[in-house]
Amino acid sequence: VQLQASGGGLVQAGGSLRLSCAASGRTSGIYGMGWFRQAPGKEREFVAAHRISGGRTYYSDSVKGRFSISRDNAKNTVHLQMFSLNPEDTAVYYCAAGRTILSTTRDSGAYQFWGQGTQVTVSS
Repeated sequence: VQLQASGGGLVQAGGSLRLSCAASGRTSGIYGMGWFRQAPGKEREFVAAHRISGGRTYYSDSVKGRFSISRDNAKNTVHLQMFSLNPEDTAVYYCAAGRTILSTTRDSGAYQFWGQGTQVTVSS
């Protein structure tokens, strides 16, 4: 499975961005897809996840109510719509996918496939 992330950029505080992650290759059996982020000097942290079957979504407390994860089934793509961005959201964002039941959790080890990061910078 290959994951291609796109949509990062520079935005002012209070603005919005939409990230996309397109999956290709042997995508059958993917249980969940998600987003993680890593700010300079910090550990990678969970942002949001989407369960492929049933569409249930999961969010970290820090983004709940501001970010929305969704999936375009026809295009095998997961989107992360980000609203009300603040400088603390500045990070490299990574999309991930996994075939286990844990591939919608905060545990990065539960995801077998990772895309390249996309930089999100929020200026104050």
